[in-house]
Amino acid sequence: MDRQFVAPEAPSLSAPNRWRGHGGRLCLPDGLPARLGYDAVGMPADIGRRVMKCLPRIGCVFADDHRWWWIVPSGSHIDVAWPSFTSYAVGAQMTDVSACSRLPRLVHHPQDDSPYTPPIPLYFMTCHIAGIRPHWSPGDATGPSRAV
Repeated sequence: MDRQFVAPEAPSLSAPNRWRGHGGRLCLPDGLPARLGYDAVGMPADIGRRVMKCLPRIGCVFADDHRWWWIVPSGSHIDVAWPSFTSYAVGAQMTDVSACSRLPRLVHHPQDDSPYTPPIPLYFMTCHIAGIRPHWSPGDATGPSRAV
């Protein structure tokens, strides 16, 4: 499977720092509509590289020196217990960009017109690589609550 790890307009990881964000928010490349809104899931770079090799469909991925950030639809954290080594950024808002020695930059541009990595496969692959059992509905192991 041929993967485009670095978009033509994106710098490589060794390139000078180019922050694709505004006010600490990861910004999507032009032409990629985020009709569902977007959040980001961060994980250590070594796990991010392994996940990249395994997923069949990948959206925008940003990286700094230590973490890879995957763009997912808004709300992808609801009723999902992302592993403790991940970070979940609602609205793809980076909380502490000053802690990064290099700010996140685009390292993968999707081949289609969707900026999203499907969150469920991302979640399962992240758990699998880390050797963690996936866990749904953190508050209730019996399943989703009933609508009233």
